[in-house]
Amino acid sequence: MKEDIIALLKENVIQGRRTKDDEGIDGNMVGTPGVLELTQLALENNIAPNITIEQGLTAGMQIVGDKFAAKEYFIPDMLASAEAVSGAMDILKPYLEKSDIATKGKFAIATVKGDIHDIGKNIVAILLRGTGYEVNDLGIDVSSEKIVAVVREYKPDFLGLSALLTTTMVAMGETIEALKENGLRDKVKVLIGGAAVSEEYAQEIEADAYCADGFHAIKVLENFQKAKL
Repeated sequence: MKEDIIALLKENVIQGRRTKDDEGIDGNMVGTPGVLELTQLALENNIAPNITIEQGLTAGMQIVGDKFAAKEYFIPDMLASAEAVSGAMDILKPYLEKSDIATKGKFAIATVKGDIHDIGKNIVAILLRGTGYEVNDLGIDVSSEKIVAVVREYKPDFLGLSALLTTTMVAMGETIEALKENGLRDKVKVLIGGAAVSEEYAQEIEADAYCADGFHAIKVLENFQKAKL
């Protein structure tokens, strides 16, 4: 029974079904439990939240990531799955806190000063929540001063900076310099992403990593975690 719930949860993540009212990518699934109902069912059957996350939600999103990379899925498909996982994490959050299950780390994310584009940032934030990170989304058009203040007070393990435009990506370098000036650069790993930036630009401004998309960000973070062991 418990194995069946987790298997169904994983499949519904792949199908991008948030609730029983959703058809799913393959269609004809209306009326059967979606990710939110199955997450609640897992709790009612005393399935540990970490099992639900690792074997259901995260395992499902890994397959979604593979399909997205293979161009079998497109952004709307991936986003449907990510939003379903985000909703499941909202349900599980109180239980994670009660059971003292540690998150994978604290992640602050922002679209930098002068840039109001947030679709990519929002997708990354949803994916990170779904894989067990505590995410503080600072929004769009965020100044380096505000980011420095958040790093000082929130003490994130990781900082994600996003920019879509070549005219605004310079704010990423300015933010890293501001972190240095305030003695905070060595306190946080800085990841950058967005259409305007590249691996070469990440090296130029001394960021810790460039991430092509949300799934790449998750792999980069996994490598950081392994390096700590």
